[in-house]
Amino acid sequence: MNRSRTPGPEDTGGLDTRLLGIYLNDHLAGATAGAERAGSLVRSVRGSALGRALGPVAAEIREDRAALLGIMRDLNVPVRRAKVGAGWAAEKVGRLKTNGRLVRRSPLTTVVELEALRLAVEGKAAGWRTLRRLATADRRLDPGRLDTLLERARRQQDTVEEWRIRAVDTALRANGTDTA
Repeated sequence: MNRSRTPGPEDTGGLDTRLLGIYLNDHLAGATAGAERAGSLVRSVRGSALGRALGPVAAEIREDRAALLGIMRDLNVPVRRAKVGAGWAAEKVGRLKTNGRLVRRSPLTTVVELEALRLAVEGKAAGWRTLRRLATADRRLDPGRLDTLLERARRQQDTVEEWRIRAVDTALRANGTDTA
């Protein structure tokens, strides 16, 4: 594929490239926040079963962000740095919630962080599904690559949900045991 030429209507399937650029930059902001959230959670539970389970997921989430950047390059969509910065900042602000404890980490913090991570992965999967649908009309999108990314997002959702349920049992049940 020659990336140096300007895509014509036969390549883009008549897509509104301006709106597609906004859409992909919104997803990039979300991917930035999701990668930050996953990394932070893994660092905070390092050495635990949860940390070992989520370490590979966090690495994949970083890879997925890089894949999105590659797709944006393939589509000649410029990165809007302000939007990416806003995603990064929003994730940092989201960490300020104390969840009932000021000095130590609350078990509820893990629940909330896993729920935020689950939402981020679900949003990413929706973006992959959208791009997969557009791939039928836009030859610059690789359907096989998008199918792979979508399947990986499904596996990530399963892992995060399994550990979210465990964290709920630990945090909110009187007889829960610590899984993190």
